[in-house]
Amino acid sequence: MGEKVVLAYSGGLDTSAILKWLIDKGYEVICFIGDVGQEDDFEKAKAKALEIGACKVYVEDLKKDFVEKYIFEGLKSNAVYEGKYLLGTSFARPLIAKKQIEIAKLEGTNIVAHGATGKGNDQVRFEMVYMQLMPEVEIISPWKDSEFTDKFKGRSDLINYAKEKGIPIESTFEKPYSMDDNLMHISYEAGQLEDPAFEAQESMFKKTVSPKNAPDTETKIEIEFKSGIPVKVTDLSKGGGLENTVTGGLELFQYLNELGSANGIGRMDLVENRFVGMKSRGVYETPAGTILWKAHSDLEGLVLDREVTHLKDMLMPKIAELIYNGFWFSPEMDFLMAAVNKSQENVDGKVTMSLYKGNAFVTARESQSNIYSWDLASMDDLGDYDPKDAKGFIKLNALRLTLRK
Repeated sequence: MGEKVVLAYSGGLDTSAILKWLIDKGYEVICFIGDVGQEDDFEKAKAKALEIGACKVYVEDLKKDFVEKYIFEGLKSNAVYEGKYLLGTSFARPLIAKKQIEIAKLEGTNIVAHGATGKGNDQVRFEMVYMQLMPEVEIISPWKDSEFTDKFKGRSDLINYAKEKGIPIESTFEKPYSMDDNLMHISYEAGQLEDPAFEAQESMFKKTVSPKNAPDTETKIEIEFKSGIPVKVTDLSKGGGLENTVTGGLELFQYLNELGSANGIGRMDLVENRFVGMKSRGVYETPAGTILWKAHSDLEGLVLDREVTHLKDMLMPKIAELIYNGFWFSPEMDFLMAAVNKSQENVDGKVTMSLYKGNAFVTARESQSNIYSWDLASMDDLGDYDPKDAKGFIKLNALRLTLRK
């Protein structure tokens, strides 16, 4: 038998061809499938890998860890890349890569492989984790290997190779776009979408109904947070109560995905800046993530000190950039998240939201940790506030402006 290699496997055309290519090169290939909530038939993918020639297939259920240790960690910082992208793929990759390295260690090998392209962000996200968690790692990345790329110029070559080798595939030569699906989102890119002027067709969307076809009545919900983490969701439209309440990180996230999907929430079409230097057009559906981001951000407005809020707002773009670029397991990420976690100690409370035709509106919020003062804010009651103090405050702040010539 040849050397062992652990391949991150999806069951699709690319990784199926890579699996056979590695076997033909003499490797003993162990396939690893990470279940992060994608709508796949894992038993079918496992059977396919074994049929092609894999010596073993691991199918690991990572959904709970994905939600609680990655998505919710990002949520605490309100991380959004370039003000738009909610980082669905970026959250999943470090978890998948970490588990892949764990399997490699279990199998007694330092060789791992993936099918990420040489132009995208995922190659960085995978390989940065590999190198950190296994410094002696040997990485096989076929799309950066001239032996592979000389043989496979594109999709048609992969399909012909699959037919030649008897690899069962469902792919065709026409590929309108590529997709990445998980609990957080589904993304669409490449193919027709490479033209930023091309308008995505309604038939493309898999995770949400069109806002035009969403119900004509709102869905009203209440989300409860503890230390910045959602712990309970109640459907107020159904009368509330225990029978309409969902707890548990994974369970409530799946429930919000259902509600968000039914109400057409979470669609985004944008051009972003990839880490490797080029621009990329992507279309995303992120129902639960969109709802929770809006709820969490709003609750912070009630309970966080002004200067802490502003500092957090300054840190957020850097945190989002680190996640997007593949630096989840880095000292700078640990440093910044320590500050974020400190800020979340009193982010407790409930947020009421209205879900309606593609929108998630915050309509009310409450918290025992709130630092909002009704007396101070009221225009009808002076409370302990003396308006005359504002005169000197304004004068001092204007002083430097009056000195300008």
